[in-house]
Amino acid sequence: MSEISALFGAGAEAYASYRPHYPDELFAWLARHSPQHQRALDIGCGNGQASQPLRRHFGQVLACDASIEQLRAGSDWRGIQLFVADAQVLPLPSASLDLVVVAQALHWFASPAFFAEVSRLLRPDGLFCAWCYGLMQIDAGLDALVADFYRGTLAGYWLDGRASVDAGYRDIHCPLSPIETPELALATSWNFAQLLGYLRTWSAVQRWERQHGRDPVAELTPALRQAWGDVRQPRPIRWPLHFLAGIAR
Repeated sequence: MSEISALFGAGAEAYASYRPHYPDELFAWLARHSPQHQRALDIGCGNGQASQPLRRHFGQVLACDASIEQLRAGSDWRGIQLFVADAQVLPLPSASLDLVVVAQALHWFASPAFFAEVSRLLRPDGLFCAWCYGLMQIDAGLDALVADFYRGTLAGYWLDGRASVDAGYRDIHCPLSPIETPELALATSWNFAQLLGYLRTWSAVQRWERQHGRDPVAELTPALRQAWGDVRQPRPIRWPLHFLAGIAR
């Protein structure tokens, strides 16, 4: 098992609990730009945050991940065909999909071999769309603390590929015909405990803790608590989405 699969497998339950949900407008946009609504595939699906909303728009939804623990952490897989697979070698027939999506995972396996596989699987005019989100936005004080934690404390602990998220996927070349993408963001309201739970899902936090034997989020908590204010009160949080999308020709 790769280190990526091991990290996300070990934190699968927390990942399912403390990750924000994608906006409905995203899935409506995907459906509008797909040639048909027969079959969609979610690669690197994790616990199914993108797979589940696709069911409202597509007759058949398939979802795969390299980590079986992530699949087991999903709470509702009804109507979704699951399988464990390497993103670059997928056991599906050629020209069989209207849509391929990758939600917050492309940076782990983006390669010419992956895009060749996507091109093989998509029908003519089929849509590929990947998206990512970086640091949250709450307010100036909290944002500065989280950014310093991300770029300072955790520097050197992020797995290879994370830089592509920081670049908003602008550094990844997609050979498919480009398509204009919407301006969307994830938005939610969280209490203070949920913020801490989310930070602990970061892969770099887990790697830092394994090396140092203590929890870096716990060390940051007093400063975060002071900046948050009343920890009993929820705060609005948003994450701008960044897209990489193309049409198969």
